[in-house]
Amino acid sequence: MSVHTDVKRISVPQLMACKGQRKIASLTAYNAPIARLLDDYLDMILVGDSTAMVGYALPNTLTITARQMAFHAAAVVRATQHACVIVDMPFGSYQESPEQAFRNCSMAMSSSGADGIKMEGGAALAPTVRFLVDRGIPVLAHVGLMPQYVNTMGGFKAQGTTSEAAERILKDAVAHEQAGAFGVVVEGVVEDLAREITARLSIPTIGIGASPDCDGQVLVTEDILGLTGTRIPKFARQFADVGAVIRGAVEEYARGVREGSFPTMDNCFGVKKK
Repeated sequence: MSVHTDVKRISVPQLMACKGQRKIASLTAYNAPIARLLDDYLDMILVGDSTAMVGYALPNTLTITARQMAFHAAAVVRATQHACVIVDMPFGSYQESPEQAFRNCSMAMSSSGADGIKMEGGAALAPTVRFLVDRGIPVLAHVGLMPQYVNTMGGFKAQGTTSEAAERILKDAVAHEQAGAFGVVVEGVVEDLAREITARLSIPTIGIGASPDCDGQVLVTEDILGLTGTRIPKFARQFADVGAVIRGAVEEYARGVREGSFPTMDNCFGVKKK
């Protein structure tokens, strides 16, 4: 059943107020049908750049554009009424300068109706976060394992495994808080580091492959539904095999077409029922 009793969309300040009060439930969505199904049950929907891999079968997230992300976000916003919608800013759309970031982020928000944006990056990105926040753009930061940095990180590997790396990631998270970010996604880091970051920050942490002690969690929806067709990551859990249901329905449809049991006269126009 739905956890919500009204249809008023959750705001960024309301998400921030969850810190220390209750956990934030979040998933990804890239299109209207999935977003519509998720809306009643979640606090936040992330229109993640993972759509490059999940939706377009690309090898990584690096080739999707800000305009494409805005189109996906607009579909999600139109299909929902309750969850706060945050759109991921893709690689190359904000790293050049604060001004470039503002142009692309403001375009994504104004053309989609999203409630805020997410950006990956360490403390070096903090001045850009401050620039955006001062100009009315809510920013969800992202530290730890950052898929847009896959080439410099050497692959999708756990982060914070050494004391030096852990200290750097903690400083990244603190820098984003001080710059005005409303929350921080903490991805793919060792559990004790995620727990320390959550305890240190006064803004919510959203974990993915991090710690149960994070203030919220986010996963790729297709992973929890069995729709990716590949082995799901260690940090995810398949809560249902929707893929099997779809395959069964398609098999039955194809059989009906080939055997001639579908369509029937009930599915045709201009045929009077006896």
